[in-house]
Amino acid sequence: MGIEVDFKTCYYEKKKNSKNKKNIFTLNAKFQAQNELVVLFGPSGSGKTTLLRCVSGLMDPGDGKIIVNNKLYYDTDKKINLPVQDRKLGYVFQNYALFPHMNVRKNIEYGLKGWDKEAKEEKVCKMLKLMDIYELENRYPSELSGGQSQRVSLARALAPEPDILLLDEPFSALDMVIRIKLREKIKEIQRELQIPILFITHNPEEAFTLADRIVVLHKGEVKQSGTPEEVFHNPKSSYVAELLGLFNIFDDTIVENYNDQSKNSILMSGNMQISTRDISLKSNDRVSLGIRPENIYISNCRVENRDKICSLDMSKYN
Repeated sequence: MGIEVDFKTCYYEKKKNSKNKKNIFTLNAKFQAQNELVVLFGPSGSGKTTLLRCVSGLMDPGDGKIIVNNKLYYDTDKKINLPVQDRKLGYVFQNYALFPHMNVRKNIEYGLKGWDKEAKEEKVCKMLKLMDIYELENRYPSELSGGQSQRVSLARALAPEPDILLLDEPFSALDMVIRIKLREKIKEIQRELQIPILFITHNPEEAFTLADRIVVLHKGEVKQSGTPEEVFHNPKSSYVAELLGLFNIFDDTIVENYNDQSKNSILMSGNMQISTRDISLKSNDRVSLGIRPENIYISNCRVENRDKICSLDMSKYN
């Protein structure tokens, strides 16, 4: 159970201040996840929302496949492209998209068409309780705060018991206190419902607070996918490292040798010698090395002798 995404698509966006000119983008999306909270992380324009739209059925990927809980949503080889209404998903937009002419109860009921009266009432009550919005059921969207509107939007998306929940930067317009409370609520929901959740953000703190798995995107490419610990401590590229706030990057570092006694690799960057945990490198390999400030340990370094090697032991931190 979970989600498998493997597709390639081209899409167009109009250039700013231009009526006719368009930018052409390509999105190569490939990753797998279990029933866990997956954060799609990257800067604006990296393809996060396009990926979500393809999963939802609002956009045709063009080539590839999308599988959610063993159900084919999209497969070009088998000519399968389920319409949005048959994909059984919940989608929470950045602007909440509540119906202004309906109160909170009616908004939540909207996705329960075809349910009998008793089942519908039971489900609405469950959602009001889950999102702590019982006292708001007769209010209209214009009478709600941003945080309250977001809770109602989540309740409406979850009411039909979706197989997957899609969240497009749902907390971006909220203040920090409300964001923290709703992060906790999202984690609680995921643990209770055991469905995959795709959550878009470009906020590093939010990504690492929420995620069971992070998918890092840049210019339409999945650059890395893994647990927060894997991505944070072992970024696979300089781009991913910088995106995560690692700015002390030394390019063109040379691997000198491997120390059998300490089981560490010895690297040289200029006059600086770095000892790091074995990372399967060979002598004379050239790599980029990133060091977080909190992980620096300096020994045998004298300012008065600039030719002396400055040695950093990073093995205990990797």
